[in-house]
This record gives sequence, structure tokens and C-alpha cells, in this order.
Amino acid sequence: MFIQTEETPNPATLKFLPGRTVLESGTADFPTKESAERCLLAKTLFTINGIAGVFFGSDFITLTKQDQYDWLVLKPKVLGFIMDYFLHHEKVEINQENVPSSREEDTEIVKEIKEILDGRIRPAVAMDGGDIVFNRFEDGIVYLELQGSCSGCPSSTATLKTGIENMLKHYIPEVQEVRAVN
Repeated sequence: MFIQTEETPNPATLKFLPGRTVLESGTADFPTKESAERCLLAKTLFTINGIAGVFFGSDFITLTKQDQYDWLVLKPKVLGFIMDYFLHHEKVEINQENVPSSREEDTEIVKEIKEILDGRIRPAVAMDGGDIVFNRFEDGIVYLELQGSCSGCPSSTATLKTGIENMLKHYIPEVQEVRAVN
């Protein structure tokens, strides 16, 4: 198995491409060791000293490191763990028990916002090893959750304001601002 790596705009994250499907659909973000309890691969990657976050996309894994660690030291360990996992497992499995689900019906504006995010923004962000997930829309403000390499990225504020906010305002006049939520 050959795993490629790519740098991301966030110097604390590195994108790993195992050359196979990681998740069948959607993304999964594990910003803490505790949040990784429902996924074997995420839980295993957190056993590496220096790993601060794990994010899965359809065909990639993005890892965030703690500042005091160096990718030159972490990368060989990570590659070994990912190879070992995929030697024994076809894809990443995530236990969905006790995960809250939203049952609220979306308004027309929210549907439009999600459509623009899904069709135009998320694919571009995924190329950089991250994701942007809709949180809510209230009083003209769109709240988005930054995941993977986007979380903590130095350029994320500029991306939100100049890219995403301008695009949403252009297509949806009711949008006045975009803000990130943790």
C-alpha cells in the first residue's frame, strides 16, 4: 500500500491519501481524543504522541499535530498505523450510537445555503483536507463549523470573509454575515 501525503494551508495539519475509500459518505471530525472513542482508526491515531485532531473525508485522512511536535517525527508513525489499519479493514467504521441527529425542517433560505455550501464550497475545501459544515442561520448570520485542516488554519478567517461570505451574500440577499463556531 502506498500512502501519499499533501501539505495543507494549515501548517499544523497534514493530509494522508491512502489510495482507497476512507468513508463511504460524508465526513467525520474527531477534534479530541475523547471524541474518537466511536472509531477504531481515530482512536488508534490518537495514541501517537503529538496528534491533536483526526478528520476523515471520502478518500483522505487529515491529522492535526500539537505545536511542539514535528511532522518529520510523526509522519512515519502515522503512515505505519494507517497501513496496518487498512491491511485488516476495508474502510473506516464509525459507531453512530448516541450521536444526536437534527430532525428540524430546513427553511428555503437554509436549503439554499446548504446547496451552495455542498455544491461550490465543500469540494474546494476538501481539496485542502478540511470541511465546512452548516451550523445554523439566524438574524442574517450564517454560522459554520470548520473541520479538519480548516480548524485553526491561519487563512480560515480570510476564506470565510472574502470567499464564503461574499458568495453567499451574492446568491442569497438575506445573508448579511458568516461566522465560524467552535
